[in-house]
Amino acid sequence: MSLTAGGCNAGYDFDGRFYAVFARIVGMTPSNYRADGVNNELRFALGECSLGVILVAMSGRGVCAISFGDDPVALARDLQNGFPYAGLVDGAGDFEQFVAKVVGFLEAPALGLDLTLDVRGTVFQQRVWQLLREIPVGDKVSYTDISNRMGSPKSVRAVAGACAANTLAIAIPCHRIVRIDGSLSGYRWGIERKAELLRRESKA
Repeated sequence: MSLTAGGCNAGYDFDGRFYAVFARIVGMTPSNYRADGVNNELRFALGECSLGVILVAMSGRGVCAISFGDDPVALARDLQNGFPYAGLVDGAGDFEQFVAKVVGFLEAPALGLDLTLDVRGTVFQQRVWQLLREIPVGDKVSYTDISNRMGSPKSVRAVAGACAANTLAIAIPCHRIVRIDGSLSGYRWGIERKAELLRRESKA
């Protein structure tokens, strides 16, 4: 599928009967919540959009994962691996509205993305992610810019690591961070997707 190919009028193709991949696994105590999202039931759904297959997952606190790929089974497996003690359930019914919001932003970045997020990470990672969320649509910054804003200019590698650990594609816009010379660096969901996201946002 071409990354620039248009979708249907709704912006994506959602078919719970085909794409919903779900499983139940044993939870743990609330005191272990921070480690792996345990004692949670995660609702999730997969669909198709102009960037390939998209997965959106939500806990009781908010959207906790947004990812892209080419294989829906692989995306569901990655979600389970990322939240190994959470119960995964089919996000049918009203969950479709959250997928629609994400895909709507993909197709029209100027609309913005208003979602309640369940952001999980270390204190350092969350500081990086908050700074990324403050980058306006259409702008780009370097890893060095972010480390300087944090008052820790030697933390460039750690900033890159925080970007790599991000599980919330576009909601935490790590695609807007580039090398100091302006060239594109790696992207968890593929460098082509990163380039396409930046291209779309440059026109927003």
